[in-house]
Amino acid sequence: MVNLIIQLVSGGLGGLGAGKLMKKFSLGGIWDALAGIVGGGIGGQVLGMLGVGSAAGGLDLGGILTSVLGGGIGGGALMAIVSVVKGIFSKK
Repeated sequence: MVNLIIQLVSGGLGGLGAGKLMKKFSLGGIWDALAGIVGGGIGGQVLGMLGVGSAAGGLDLGGILTSVLGGGIGGGALMAIVSVVKGIFSKK
């Protein structure tokens, strides 16, 4: 449960960070964070299923780092994907 919370928080921060770095793709602060939270949860779970990090999902350093990295990267990636899809549909 703690790993999921870490993934969601990291995802939100990853979404916000991606929005700041890629201003062209930013959805706005709240939407960047929300997309990041969803992406963080997904990214962390995918890494867990692949067996990356702590096998037990514990609170050791490997599990925490995996949760932070998976959440942050997943959050930033999903925010960028949502932004691109939104851009495609808004042009029509």
